[in-house]
Amino acid sequence: MRNPRPVQARSPHNPSSVVSWWWRAVAASIARYSVNRSGWQAGHGPRFTRSANPRHSLDRARSEGLQLTGEGGLLQQLTKRVLESALEGEITDHLDYDKHDAVGKNSGNSRNGARVKTVLTDVGPVEVKVPRDVAGTFEPQIVRKRQRRLTGVEEMVLSLSAKGLTHGEICAHLAEVYGAEVSKQTISTITDKVMDGMAEWQNRPVDRVYPVLFVDAINVKIRDGQVANRPIYVVMAVTVDGHRDILGIWAGEGGEGAKYWLHVFTELKNRGLQDVLMLVCDGLKGLPEAVETVWPRTIVQTCVVHLLRNSFRYAARQDWDKIAKALKPVYTAPNEDAAMERFLEFQEAWGTKYPAIVRLWEDAWAEFVPFLSFDVEIRKVICSTNAIESVNARIRKAVRARGHFPNETAALKCVYMALMSLDPTGQGRKRWTQRWKAPLNAFQIAFEGRLTPANN
Repeated sequence: MRNPRPVQARSPHNPSSVVSWWWRAVAASIARYSVNRSGWQAGHGPRFTRSANPRHSLDRARSEGLQLTGEGGLLQQLTKRVLESALEGEITDHLDYDKHDAVGKNSGNSRNGARVKTVLTDVGPVEVKVPRDVAGTFEPQIVRKRQRRLTGVEEMVLSLSAKGLTHGEICAHLAEVYGAEVSKQTISTITDKVMDGMAEWQNRPVDRVYPVLFVDAINVKIRDGQVANRPIYVVMAVTVDGHRDILGIWAGEGGEGAKYWLHVFTELKNRGLQDVLMLVCDGLKGLPEAVETVWPRTIVQTCVVHLLRNSFRYAARQDWDKIAKALKPVYTAPNEDAAMERFLEFQEAWGTKYPAIVRLWEDAWAEFVPFLSFDVEIRKVICSTNAIESVNARIRKAVRARGHFPNETAALKCVYMALMSLDPTGQGRKRWTQRWKAPLNAFQIAFEGRLTPANN
């Protein structure tokens, strides 16, 4: 059967949709054609004939011993065919006449052969012929000038990096799966492209009011002369709709004070955040004073879960369950007076053996008791750390894989990429919002007039 005339594939107008368009075209080619074995054996590459069923095409290819993936495989050949057809369509659009068309004679510009280049695709390296024009004005979009990787590969590298793979592991993955040798520097160059997006994300406008802000820190190792632990602070908000929203990340030196937090909160205020009902943190020095300056009506609440964990640091492992049981009546008390009575009972029972735990709670008492005056639904939001802990778990996984970072920017980039890969299915957000209506009503009553539909 005579080879059918290839379809002139046109590249999409939006370059960001090139990859999905490209794979749809490959899929269409598989669905439309089947392989003629004799053409393949002749050394001319696969020859295609029409077939009604793409599954039959693939089954036939396998049964005839043809390789679907890897170097020289069917998918590489199809990808080459689709890309070259698309490029031919692009130059036809550019010149405004088909190849060998008499209309192009003496038109002032014409085709000028092609140059061969190898691009890394999702099916491995593919050698394609990129057409040229005499005037040198042709700018291909499907495979741009000086482009050596299609966007799908870059998206895969960013995804693997966000999931915690090191640059070396990503290089090994590309070599094993696609047979492509890619340097660590190339991987770093690809991931560096997220920095512009990170800057835009870090400076985006935020809502006017949030019911709750959580401020937490992740320690990372940064090599600045010598390797040292440095905190990366994550600020997560619960929106009026009950969604969680990471407002930003900030690198610290350790031991930050009021001046540092004043800078962070002023930055958030400049982005549009005018009011916060409650801010939950882990006893960060200078933070309450900064909050008082920026949002005078905001209640600063010590994270109860962190307070419990810090208590365990001073207790023997065999006493942890007993300590937790003895402290539970304190943070579940109906009001501050009842909580103080339960705390005095704890002090009497454990103060002699673990005076450091008593001192810890006494120092944190002023920021611990505010939530005791609120409805149980508000307490659940403040005491539940599931949302922030899931964020921290993803960040820690990515950070541990790196070991340490050469500088602060590299650490922030890693944390940002981990945050961007959170909850890709949206199920976590759905579960969170399903439980939000009762707390929202409690916030609306307790903070009357500060939460309105216009603030969403």
